[in-house]
Amino acid sequence: MTNKTGIKGSSVVSHRSSKKIVSLHDKEEIEHVLRRNTYLHIYSIGDLDDFFWENTVWYALKEGSEIRQIVLLYTALEIPTLLAFTEPPVDQMRAFLESLRSLLPRRFYAHLTEGLREVFEADYDVRCHGTYYKMALTDKSPMRAVDTSNVSRLSTSDLEEIRDLYRVSYPGNWFDPRMLETGHYYGAREGSKLIGVAGVHIYSAKYRVAALGNVTTHPRYRSKGVATACCARLCAELSHNTDHVGLNVKAENTSAIASYTRLGFEPAAIYEECTVELKK
Repeated sequence: MTNKTGIKGSSVVSHRSSKKIVSLHDKEEIEHVLRRNTYLHIYSIGDLDDFFWENTVWYALKEGSEIRQIVLLYTALEIPTLLAFTEPPVDQMRAFLESLRSLLPRRFYAHLTEGLREVFEADYDVRCHGTYYKMALTDKSPMRAVDTSNVSRLSTSDLEEIRDLYRVSYPGNWFDPRMLETGHYYGAREGSKLIGVAGVHIYSAKYRVAALGNVTTHPRYRSKGVATACCARLCAELSHNTDHVGLNVKAENTSAIASYTRLGFEPAAIYEECTVELKK
């Protein structure tokens, strides 16, 4: 699937009584809906940036002229990723996803508000990867007390060293080397050895949002505050040109949640991540 970049308005995909499913192409229209809950949709808002926009497909449930629900299919990764978030109750989003199933890929990764996974279970093999929190940076004062003197900006010249660290400490991560181009990857070193990294999954100066990601510490240096220092430096730099900073973290990762909480983050929403594949 490809996005019709630059085309305003929306195109009708299906129509039932006063409700219709449409494909959206107008960034302003999409942003207006997503800003109803910025932290819930922070990844999707970031994907409106030109850096990501070519790899997005947007569907909405419209009633009359009003958008009731919106989902994003992000196509840049090896497996397309569906972002389907809503505030409770989830009944309307559930019905929307049921109508949308024929337009989705045979296999995709999904970020779903709790209660939506069941939509796919009859026709798809659904492998759930756990419950996650969306966290929002709501207090920037705690990070000012963190010593970040050993943390420096990383660039594309550090790519192989970063990959080596991920192979040891975070295999199976969602690292996109293009994100180094944003200038918002930071690392800590012991001597010349890279021992910790914090970066962004999403960053947009235009939309003034960022989402932290690919945070890791070499196994031999954990529980020493390395990741906390990297995140503190990253958040301090992001504060110059973003208004909203968030992240996703697995609910069972209590040590990471404690670290983020100390930096001024707090839970904003809960959701599930799943791999979804059409049954043969």
